[in-house]
Amino acid sequence: MTEALLRASENNPVPENNTVGYFTGYGGKKLRYAIFRASRQLARGTIVLLHGRNECIEKYFETIADLTAMGFWVATFDLRGQGGSERLLKKTDAGHVRRFSDYQRDINLFLEQIVLPDTRLPFFMVAHSTGALSALASAPKLSNRIERLVLTSPFVALGEQQSVPPSIIRLVATALSFVGLGAVQLGKDQRERDFDGNPLTSDATRFARNLALHRQNADLFVGAPTARWLYEALKTMDRVMRQDHLTKVTIPTLVLAPMLDTITPYKAQEELSRNFRAAQLLPVTGARHELLHERDVYRKQALAAIDAFLAPE
Repeated sequence: MTEALLRASENNPVPENNTVGYFTGYGGKKLRYAIFRASRQLARGTIVLLHGRNECIEKYFETIADLTAMGFWVATFDLRGQGGSERLLKKTDAGHVRRFSDYQRDINLFLEQIVLPDTRLPFFMVAHSTGALSALASAPKLSNRIERLVLTSPFVALGEQQSVPPSIIRLVATALSFVGLGAVQLGKDQRERDFDGNPLTSDATRFARNLALHRQNADLFVGAPTARWLYEALKTMDRVMRQDHLTKVTIPTLVLAPMLDTITPYKAQEELSRNFRAAQLLPVTGARHELLHERDVYRKQALAAIDAFLAPE
């Protein structure tokens, strides 16, 4: 693999005081990580930041700068198969994973190899979408390491706004996985979207910034998910939504739920919180799926909630 670097792009500078490299994930996969040190001398702790599907460290530069300005260190890494991390298939633009538990194993190895020895206590976790699903799946075993957990738009159900109903997606993904065709991609390649009608953000400036990031660094991004990825995601959703799983999660958790989210329906996030004793739900009226890339009126609510929830001063 090439040298681990962070890439600046249009209106998206690299935050200062960073360390970047690779760590060895589950099965020997090389995963790109970065640590960003707080802008104040006495740190309030370290936030482990987990991304969504088809995201990368660069997409979170603005949020990282905000978190370090609050006094937190930030430790983050690209999920296996995307960003600057090692790909899993010869078709390098496929959004793939062998098992969703591989994400969970990677989180544990990141904590052991990078976060525990190289950052500042106490440890918190902020996780978005697919990262939030992985964090939620891992949460019963994280209580001795992670003090508080924030889930933004947790990917706990498929939205109904797709051209194919979720029930058919589940059927096809399961069938293809069982007959050895799990590497087949399902759905459209949506790396290039129009702003009008997009489900991610109502902020045209941040939308354009993220699109420019993709166009300048296309190798960091992937296309449609594979059948195996969807099959594994759906299995994990089913598991984390069960009461027997949620009762094992004792980490105080904040669920930031955009009410106009069509990728993960708000109703599913509400249901998660209702059955989750350790969690509190904060609806964000008017926001879409990518809450940390939304307009300031929504994004500032999310950042203020994170600041207050993680480490009240």
